[in-house]
Amino acid sequence: MAVPILITLLTFISTFCGGLFGLKYKGKLHWILGFTAGVLLAVVSFDIFPEIINLVKQTNIDPKWPMIALVVGFLLFHILEKSLLIHHSHEDEYAHHKHPSVGILSALALAGHSFLDGLGIGLGFQVSQSVGLIVAVAIIAHDFSDGLNTVSLMLVNKNNRRRSFIFLLIDSLAPVLGVLLSGFIHLSSAWLLAYLGFFAGFLLYIGSSDILPEAHSNKSSYTTIGMTLLGVIFIYLITLVA
Repeated sequence: MAVPILITLLTFISTFCGGLFGLKYKGKLHWILGFTAGVLLAVVSFDIFPEIINLVKQTNIDPKWPMIALVVGFLLFHILEKSLLIHHSHEDEYAHHKHPSVGILSALALAGHSFLDGLGIGLGFQVSQSVGLIVAVAIIAHDFSDGLNTVSLMLVNKNNRRRSFIFLLIDSLAPVLGVLLSGFIHLSSAWLLAYLGFFAGFLLYIGSSDILPEAHSNKSSYTTIGMTLLGVIFIYLITLVA
């Protein structure tokens, strides 16, 4: 158990550095958000969907179930977000579709994903050391973007730097907790497919409905478009290497 815990500490460093980058360059948030939107699209396309396809082939589970989970994930976050906005419709922020609670909800969802990343590392080492290392390398590689996403979502929804930093710490510690609990948790293939579909729906929603529109809301430019393309290419290259 010591080896996966030590490796997971690298996920903490990667996530934390990504978040600090977002906090330091807050003035370039529209570029960071453009990059983040590309990252989320690429994670769904080149990481989550291929994993769903592989699991469906291995288990012969009906592929409509992870797709139903995707729709549920998309619509559930849409309903939760819009309910928060309706609840706070008397505030001036509603005119700009921003509220701190939305950022917190998004950050907590990303922390949940990071927890399952750590769980995946722990379960990978239960299979074999080589499998665990492959899973860990892939997760460490994209955790920089996870930290960046967490801070971006907090800041764009009017949370202050202190609160953003707290949720960055939560996101950074989540995979370590996932590894620690991996010895007590077994996720069946059916549940894993449901989770992957659900999280893909969540990422597609916040990428297309929150982050990308915000990236172009005040400073739309070819540079921002280029950052989105760069985010896609970045994750695509990581998946090729991993």
